[in-house]
Amino acid sequence: MTALSVNVNKIALLRNARDIGTPSVTRAAGICMDAGCDGITVHPRPDMRHIRPSDVYELAEMLSAPLEFNIEGNPFAGPSGDYPGFMEIVRRVQPDQCTLVPDDPGQLTSDHGWDLTDETIKRLAPLVVELKGLGIRVSLFMDADPRRMAGAVDCGADRVELYTEPYARAFECGETCESLKKYAATARAAGERGLGVNAGHDLNLENLGAFCSSVPGVQEVSIGHALIAEALEMGLRETVKAYVNILSENEDNQ
Repeated sequence: MTALSVNVNKIALLRNARDIGTPSVTRAAGICMDAGCDGITVHPRPDMRHIRPSDVYELAEMLSAPLEFNIEGNPFAGPSGDYPGFMEIVRRVQPDQCTLVPDDPGQLTSDHGWDLTDETIKRLAPLVVELKGLGIRVSLFMDADPRRMAGAVDCGADRVELYTEPYARAFECGETCESLKKYAATARAAGERGLGVNAGHDLNLENLGAFCSSVPGVQEVSIGHALIAEALEMGLRETVKAYVNILSENEDNQ
């Protein structure tokens, strides 16, 4: 069965609007865990507009096997003010998985995967070695393109996380066929090279089932914005349960 990792960034964004401690990031994570999710994802950015380093450390203390902790971010983001740098956070926490994302400091959200040029691979590869030496599974945020999977192997990654916003936009327009073919081909190319496959970005209760039934071998989906938006209508616990049910129904595809 495909694992569900809930991204709690939006909980922190709402909390930071008043900065009085509510809603609680750890309490929200606990509700998600009780509802059956398989892990928690955070993406601490240098501007700390949502998840802060202190949130990461508190979540690390409450998460234990079999639940997984996935920390996303740009490994080249260095110290800035109270932000100690992405790699420093990860070194301290040593999560189960680290998803490396090529986002710039001013980006509203992640909107593209790595362009793995020779120079980028040269910079990433030593960091991947370090992370794996700490016992951390390494995933690279990648666009759906079978040709790019070889570069992920050259970096030494364990997995790729397929950037799924283009699929979500195609789903809204009723034009999923060609998009799903591209994602399926990319997943197969990744598997043939020994890479695990994750997916995330704009997946929701409407489009998740079609994606998981069409794209082979998806081991994990990371969902945050849509899940929290749906939870405003359905309640957080019931929303997480709804996602888990969809993934359970697609278990035969894995």
